[in-house]
Amino acid sequence: MRIAPPLVLVLALAAAGAADAQKIGRYVFPDGRVVYSDQPVPGAKLANEIAPPPPPSAPAREGRAPAPAGPDPGAARIQRRGEADAEVRAATEALERARAQLQAGIEPLPGERTGTAKGGSRLNEAYEARQAVNQKAVADAEARLQRAVAARNAAN
Repeated sequence: MRIAPPLVLVLALAAAGAADAQKIGRYVFPDGRVVYSDQPVPGAKLANEIAPPPPPSAPAREGRAPAPAGPDPGAARIQRRGEADAEVRAATEALERARAQLQAGIEPLPGERTGTAKGGSRLNEAYEARQAVNQKAVADAEARLQRAVAARNAAN
């Protein structure tokens, strides 16, 4: 029966973890390969010994209190960042729509031209009012985007 190498490694680490005071050696072969083992490795030279890490319950045994289990401040920050990113995307889309509406509204609509005495026509107040509304929508959307970007930067 052949045991898979990863299984051997897991079993070796489990056995090494069971013995608290056991040292792990760093062995170096003549060709430069490095092997870590809790037993001597034939053909390799012991470079140094390493103490295994303390078990997970070590902080409580050393008198240090474990970290309190409460709301994760990082999660709240991530949520705020996500909300701020969503607002930046929405503000960007609103700005693009406002700019498209402004561009589409350049051509006068029926009723936005007034005839002149010489037989021509000129743009009237209705056209100017519609253009002012479109320009205000673009300015408002730009301001919204600036506020959203500032809020996202503050959420970092």
